[in-house]
This record gives sequence, structure tokens and C-alpha cells, in this order.
Amino acid sequence: VQLVESGGGSVQAGGSLRLSCAASGYTYSTYCMGWFRQTPGKEREGVAGISSDGDSTYYADSVKGRFTISQDSAKNTVYLQMNGLKPEDSAMYYCAAKRGGFCGPSADFTFWGEGTQVTVS
Repeated sequence: VQLVESGGGSVQAGGSLRLSCAASGYTYSTYCMGWFRQTPGKEREGVAGISSDGDSTYYADSVKGRFTISQDSAKNTVYLQMNGLKPEDSAMYYCAAKRGGFCGPSADFTFWGEGTQVTVS
């Protein structure tokens, strides 16, 4: 299983970024996908999750109304559209996958990407 994130960068407060995560090595349609973030010295935080069929999405309270998780099953890719970015959103963002079950940010995800940095100033 391989997860490769992209789309991170530096942006001013109030701006937007879209993160992408390309998945390979497994049957994408049977896996939940999620986005997590972590800053040095802090615990990893679940940001958003999406069910394998895309019908259910989950968000941390801190990003509700600003972030949107979506997926393109044909491309085996999950996205995180981030609008209204705040300095406190600055973190390394990780894509993750798990097979079935609850897909929310509090779930235990099995596979992880290496992350993409987001910096909001």
C-alpha cells in the first residue's frame, strides 16, 4: 500500500489549499480514507475521513465548515479542500487508509503517507 500526498505549501491566513493523496497497491474502493495533521510537540489530530463509497464524511470540529474531504475513485485519489485557513492549521498533513469500519478521524487507520507541509501565516 502506498499513499502519496501533494499540494501542501505556504499561504496567507484566509487563503485556500487543496491537498491530494494518490493511493496504490490495494483495492481503493474497499478502504476508508482520512486526513490527519501534526505539529511538533503535539499529538496527531484527525482532520477528516470519508467512507469507501464516499457517502459518509467526518470532520473534526476545528475544521467543520472550512475543510471538505472528497475522493475520485477512478483516480484512486482523495482530496482535502481547505478554505479559510488559519495559522493554527499549520501542520504536517498526512493521508491515511483503513479497510472498512468506522471512517471518522478518531478511527485507527492502518496505512500512512509521508505527509505534506502546510504553513499558514
